[in-house]
Amino acid sequence: MRNYYIAGNWKMHKTRAEAAALAQALVSQLKKGKHKYLVAPSFTALETVASVLKGSPILLGAQNMAAAEQGAHTGEVSVLQLKDLGVQAVILGHSERRHSYHEDDELINKKVKLALQHGLEVILCVGELLSEREAGKAEGVCEIQTVRGLAGVAAGDLSRVSIAYEPVWAIGTGKTATPEDADAIHAAIRRVVARLYGGAAAEELLIQYGGSVKPDNAAQLMAKEHIDGALVGGAALSADTFVPIALFS
Repeated sequence: MRNYYIAGNWKMHKTRAEAAALAQALVSQLKKGKHKYLVAPSFTALETVASVLKGSPILLGAQNMAAAEQGAHTGEVSVLQLKDLGVQAVILGHSERRHSYHEDDELINKKVKLALQHGLEVILCVGELLSEREAGKAEGVCEIQTVRGLAGVAAGDLSRVSIAYEPVWAIGTGKTATPEDADAIHAAIRRVVARLYGGAAAEELLIQYGGSVKPDNAAQLMAKEHIDGALVGGAALSADTFVPIALFS
């Protein structure tokens, strides 16, 4: 049976002091949590949050990373720098990186392989635009992004990869895919992974849902067969809203 994986993406929010306070609240309130947890602060708060999370079961994640180990890449942050701060996992291919910063599947795939090469876990994000869903292309878009995102990833490394399905039209809009619609896409992604890596690997893969997850819809979403957790955005910015999601049963 797959475990649930609840991750909080803080995006471009929180000063170091605010990030520390939130991390402290989560460490205290998730002590008895039975799921896998991660928080991903902004780069500027990673070291601060790392010190708060030390000794807790909550993983420290980064929201992105460069596709190169080091070099003349102004404004980028490398995998080596992230590891130096204690980062254990990285979110790659988030819809905001794809659509606001025009990262394509090839670039995202380079990042995925580099992160895995250096021992990090990866949350690979996939998802369709509203126009693509309305055109009946949702499954096809997610299949392409999954196949291209995992290109060249060895079967032995797949255990350090989770996939987050985030319908772009549901991120930060208050709209949420119905549990049935979300589960259908999760099942389609699992079939793609089964084709690439075999049925056993696909059954073990954790697939999170991301798209306006809130305390009042988390349990219904994660009750579905193929939904194995959540990548939480806005509701991750407060312990009052993140903890109920993280402690759902």
